[in-house]
Amino acid sequence: MNYRQGINEDIFLLMSRFADSTYIRFVIVGVFNTLVGTGIMLFCYNVLHISYWWSSVANYFLVSTLSYLLNKSFTFHYGNADRQSLLRFVLNILVCYILAYGIAKTLIRWILAGTIREVQENVAMVVGTLLFVVFNYLGQRFYAFKKMRILFIDNKNEKETCIHPCSLL
Repeated sequence: MNYRQGINEDIFLLMSRFADSTYIRFVIVGVFNTLVGTGIMLFCYNVLHISYWWSSVANYFLVSTLSYLLNKSFTFHYGNADRQSLLRFVLNILVCYILAYGIAKTLIRWILAGTIREVQENVAMVVGTLLFVVFNYLGQRFYAFKKMRILFIDNKNEKETCIHPCSLL
């Protein structure tokens, strides 16, 4: 195997870690949540004339409950009804929200410096939504609904399995 093949295999392994059936289920739930949430956010901003921050907060407050329930059961098959996963989920949503919309508003204000505030903020909301999706997937998969890898060893072979942290209690 040459150097280039090794890099391609490493990239494939890395991508397969993220783009598996869990990712497909997350996309299905995410598309639904994103369409509903973006509709709520843009309606609040453009029709009800609520500020950039409160419009985006309304989106995430209303859609996050549905997201938690769907991602917990359908996407990540996290069967435990524990307070820790809920707290990790809420913390993940808050961090992703602040990062995504803070970065988006700052970046779009700089890129579209010559346009009116309403255009900047509408574009920033869309960019913030896209950033949030990426940050949120990583946070939910590797933090909020993280599975522990445990190595069970018997006399004949080693077997690695995934379990939920609360199933050890």
